[in-house]
Amino acid sequence: MASYYNENTVLWLDGKIVKASETKTDLYGQSLHYGYAVFEGIRSYQTATGETRIFKPVEHYDRLKRSAEALNLPYTYSSQELTLATYEILKRNNLQDAYIRPIVYAPANMSFNPNTESYTAIQVWEMAPFLGEKLLKVMTSSFQRPNPKGFKITAKASGHYVNSILASQEAKARGYDEALLTDINGYIAEGPGANVFFEKGGRFFTPATGNILPGITRATVFELCAELGIPVEEGSFTPHDLRRADAAFFCGTAAEVVGWTSYDDKPFPTRWEDTLSRKVQQAYKDLVIEKAKQDQKKHQLETI
Repeated sequence: MASYYNENTVLWLDGKIVKASETKTDLYGQSLHYGYAVFEGIRSYQTATGETRIFKPVEHYDRLKRSAEALNLPYTYSSQELTLATYEILKRNNLQDAYIRPIVYAPANMSFNPNTESYTAIQVWEMAPFLGEKLLKVMTSSFQRPNPKGFKITAKASGHYVNSILASQEAKARGYDEALLTDINGYIAEGPGANVFFEKGGRFFTPATGNILPGITRATVFELCAELGIPVEEGSFTPHDLRRADAAFFCGTAAEVVGWTSYDDKPFPTRWEDTLSRKVQQAYKDLVIEKAKQDQKKHQLETI
């Protein structure tokens, strides 16, 4: 099992910095019994200048607030407060390239009555790209994304991820690297923890919002495509559409941008290195470490 903390690790818990090994959770907690909590996945990076930078912290903490409010969890912190707390926790744990997991969870409550309080914690640890660095072998899952009429589908709620775990475990048990879930109408939706884009004829295609979690990395890919002049179309696409693509990739904070080698055992025809998808992958890596800014600064110094 992965080790996320040791006797020296500290975390942030409702304004206090405490040792991870000394914290506890209530066995009567509503979050433990019902999955009634919300969380975020955020990354920090050592930039090209050697500084520590959290990638899009305000966007993530704003979404955490929206998720908590969608699930009626009391929420009192500002995104600025939590961003400052996160930088402090990274510093205290001597981390730069790190994964950051804020969570808002409920107190002891075995009823379904609303809570008058909640708890907020921020944990950090080292983590390589969630799906690895190599190209992925992906299969269509037998599991579907939850019906958006049955859940607040745009909230990053803990209980939703039972669906993700089952889909991912199914794929790995069958010899694949990851799963792709469809929505209730049979259209492609997303991976267990990442959004999907596929490439065909010089364009990108991605599922529209409504049955997916509209990821912050997904939004970043749209921004990068605008800069690179790559058209992107949102819509409803079938597994058959995806099997006919030139290339495909997952994107998410934990996964970053990771390409596929095949889908449902059908290899993609274009070499990954020759795809527009690969250009987006590289552009994303450069963005998170601020390589472009460093290159620009270097150029300015050289021309002085």
